[in-house]
Amino acid sequence: MSDHDDDARVPDAPGVPGVPGVPLQPADQDELVDGRTLDELEDYLDRGRTPRDPGIEASAECRLTLRALERVRGLSLSVLEDEASRLPSRDDTWIAGLIDSIKAEVVGGRDIPLRHPDPGVRLGVTEAAVRGLLRQVGDAVDGVVVRSSELDGDVTEAGAPIEVTLTMTARYGVPLREAAGTLRAAAVSALTLHTELRIAAVHVVVDDVWLDEGGAS
Repeated sequence: MSDHDDDARVPDAPGVPGVPGVPLQPADQDELVDGRTLDELEDYLDRGRTPRDPGIEASAECRLTLRALERVRGLSLSVLEDEASRLPSRDDTWIAGLIDSIKAEVVGGRDIPLRHPDPGVRLGVTEAAVRGLLRQVGDAVDGVVVRSSELDGDVTEAGAPIEVTLTMTARYGVPLREAAGTLRAAAVSALTLHTELRIAAVHVVVDDVWLDEGGAS
């Protein structure tokens, strides 16, 4: 089932450099974030960041990566774990696939430019940071989990039209069109505030529904 709105438009917005995210360049977990692998950083996070590792804590890239990993383990995963515990019949492959898609958001993707008054200064945010932002938006919508997000268009070119596709799952009983509309509006607002992307359209696709108690959707 899909719910599309090709008329969603976002005006040009001033740059806001504080977008949550991580400047992740590695294509997989074997590559390094300021000399550390994602596995090392996940282990450090598992230990509650103790004993304190000065090398990690002194690295802006590592700290940002830790923040991204914490976000990955945040509300979206809490929702999944809660649903998995209450819905033992839910296909484990479905749960694993969704968790994998969330974890994939800590890899960088394309660099999205931000304007700066000094032409000699180059600012940008990674595509992963924007995907993470969109997932946070979904976490705030009751009964909704954003399964994936895609940015279609040349995000590396300032002013290029971009279409966003959000794939979501919803709790059974949630009004789907209303939830999709709420998600779309929240995504438009967040992208306007935190990026300079020129959004030509926001599409919301509902690809699954889960039940509150027992049984499979």
